[in-house]
Amino acid sequence: MHLTTLCFLCGLPSLSAPACCSSRYGLSLLSCYGFFVAYALRVNLSVAMVDMLNNTDASGNTSKSVCPAHPSPARPIYNHTASVYDWDSETQGWILGSFFYGYILTQIPGGYLARKYGAKWLLGLGILGTVVFTLLTPVAADLGAGYLIAVRVLEGIGEGVTFPAMHAMWAFWAPPMERSRLLTIAYTGAQLGTVVALPLSAQICFYLDWTWVFYIFGIVGIVWFILWALLVSNTPSTHPRITEQERLYITSSLNKELTLSGDHIPWGSILTSMPLWAIVVAHFSYNWTFYTLLTLLPTYMSDVLGFSIKENGALSALPYIGCGLLAVLGGQLADYLRENCFYRTVVVRKAFSLVGMIGPAVFIVAAGYTGCNYILAVAFLSISSSLGGIVASGFNINHLDIAPSYAGILLGITNSFATIPGMVGPVIARALTKNNTIEEWQTVFYISAGINLFGAVFYTVFGQGVVQPWAVHNPHSHGN
Repeated sequence: MHLTTLCFLCGLPSLSAPACCSSRYGLSLLSCYGFFVAYALRVNLSVAMVDMLNNTDASGNTSKSVCPAHPSPARPIYNHTASVYDWDSETQGWILGSFFYGYILTQIPGGYLARKYGAKWLLGLGILGTVVFTLLTPVAADLGAGYLIAVRVLEGIGEGVTFPAMHAMWAFWAPPMERSRLLTIAYTGAQLGTVVALPLSAQICFYLDWTWVFYIFGIVGIVWFILWALLVSNTPSTHPRITEQERLYITSSLNKELTLSGDHIPWGSILTSMPLWAIVVAHFSYNWTFYTLLTLLPTYMSDVLGFSIKENGALSALPYIGCGLLAVLGGQLADYLRENCFYRTVVVRKAFSLVGMIGPAVFIVAAGYTGCNYILAVAFLSISSSLGGIVASGFNINHLDIAPSYAGILLGITNSFATIPGMVGPVIARALTKNNTIEEWQTVFYISAGINLFGAVFYTVFGQGVVQPWAVHNPHSHGN
């Protein structure tokens, strides 16, 4: 029986609106561009750091690595004119982790402000602020490590509102049965930003110098902000170019899930909600592995596997290509299973979370035992990160299932805890790898895998897929 007929028989609205050229998919694509910028600005320092340190010889190869260094072509004579610095491994860890000390500060305020005042300008100005401080990075580095850490903290403060604000916006824009598709397209920008920024940063370092990494990506961010300011609206009702058919489709599909009764927020119910804490634990656990790779993979490629700066960026980006692809494909599959195969939302979210957390744990441990087999090491790290993309349709969007009206606030809470791995992970990892031996890195990978497995089990036991009673005045569970 056709789904529209089923909806009619059940008394549910049968409205629909084409996806092609729609405002909701336009928002998804522009959001993808926004997260592309956000993550490009976040990760470019990881590659630039390799070239900012005074530890390379004239040919551009690393002067010391566990494995034999790979041959690399000589750099153009006009490049590598920027300053280099004598930062020890501990200082590097603090610099790489400093972004997250600012990032954690604006998570919950970002969700609250987005709900109260709208997400458009909060998200837009947050990323614009990160762009401005990115452009100031070379100046800060010349002034000293402390100044660079301060600038990175300020970048984190600007970027901290992005995910909570985006979740708050999707509460108004994403029909329940299209959530996985729309949100995975939007958030895949994070993987795309990583995939492009890592190799491109390496090329910029090789042919120009590391300062241009921050100037070029800063300009890309300014272009995004202009488009965002001109083309995006907070809700379908205020969008000047949306069709009436699409507006009715979106609002009618959400009218039983949303409650915007003044400024009241049920903080007590939110903070004691076990389904929310299941997301918190899963998000924290997943991010430990994700941020370990995100911030330290270029260092591992250089100091252990012996790849030059030019090779480093491309190989460091490889894991995130698969991650982005599986995130988008997983979103399509998740909504298909819910809409056409009638799988309960909670089953889909838990299944996708298990695959997206246990898989990476297995392969990141395996990568530590490949020795100097570069092909296997890169392959296992790529598989680990790729499988992680599956969680984009798991716990990562579960906030909208259990409390769409407060999705931005919930995301702010879970992302606050999930930011802690970014703050302490690089510091702990660099403290454990002072000698850069393979055995030291195995310890780092084991810690990441163990935390990932714990989060997967916890979420499987306590996760939910229905709108919680405290989230609406008239509780309604859609696609439970």
